[in-house]
Amino acid sequence: MQIIRDYAYVDQTDRGASVAIGNFDGVHIGHRSVIDIARRAGEAVGAPLGVLTFEPHPREYFAPDAPPFRLMNPEARAHRLEKLGVEKLYQLNFNAALSALTPEEFAVNVIRDGLDLKHVVVGADFCFGKGRAGTAADLQRFGADLGFGVTIAQLLEGDQGEVSSTAIRQALTDGRPRDAAAMLGHWHRIEGEVVGGEQRGRELGYPTTNMSIEGLHRPRFGVYAVLVDVLSGPHKGSYHGAASLGVRPMFHGEVPNIETFIFDFSGDLYGTELSVALIDYLRPEETFDSLEAFIAQMDADCAKAREILADL
Repeated sequence: MQIIRDYAYVDQTDRGASVAIGNFDGVHIGHRSVIDIARRAGEAVGAPLGVLTFEPHPREYFAPDAPPFRLMNPEARAHRLEKLGVEKLYQLNFNAALSALTPEEFAVNVIRDGLDLKHVVVGADFCFGKGRAGTAADLQRFGADLGFGVTIAQLLEGDQGEVSSTAIRQALTDGRPRDAAAMLGHWHRIEGEVVGGEQRGRELGYPTTNMSIEGLHRPRFGVYAVLVDVLSGPHKGSYHGAASLGVRPMFHGEVPNIETFIFDFSGDLYGTELSVALIDYLRPEETFDSLEAFIAQMDADCAKAREILADL
């Protein structure tokens, strides 16, 4: 999959795709429906499948001090889109110049002149251009004038109502990762590099991998049964485990992270890329009267996680 970051400097071979446009945070089943429409439109005209998105997320750009909300970092989103068969990821730099384009300027400068897109697909609630002034209907009108096709995809309804990144965030906030997964169409994953920790887990007989969750929406703090994919290095593969997500109140932690104990594993994972999927919420974070009580609870957590994961 090719990643293109500037619409003004594009190789000819990277132009002319059929794309789905949006932020695609989480790449949920609604997003996949829009991407599938773009795929079919591209097949009809012999165009490769693309996604047009923005980095940083416009919401981050305009409100940098707002609480973290993203379900995925850019790398995780790219991994998921590649698995869906996306050939061209137009991950455009969202900056002052791009945000200042009027809806018509966006259609002319980005879609037609910059990327020469053959067909674009957007959701019915799509807004674009300076001040979010352009609507999906406006884009359809511009397409008719400028020579590119436009399809407006209707919002998707799931068993729990409208599928949206907002609804998925709420499910994770509530500690309902399986409900989030039903809307995502895949397990919610936290991806990133394994970083150094305080190595308390090793001393307690539970060595863990430590990953930052900075910039990401925070699921309910507590202990989870997890699936772990090691994405790089000599231990690349899939494993089962249990993870603690939060601030580690037993040790007076302050910065939230995720610490994962991988079952039946031995090896050095520092510096490797991990993808940790939240399967079931086991219990909230808590403090204990002694390390012995804490270890006994971890024993119980891991036994419960093994039982849950054995059925997957």
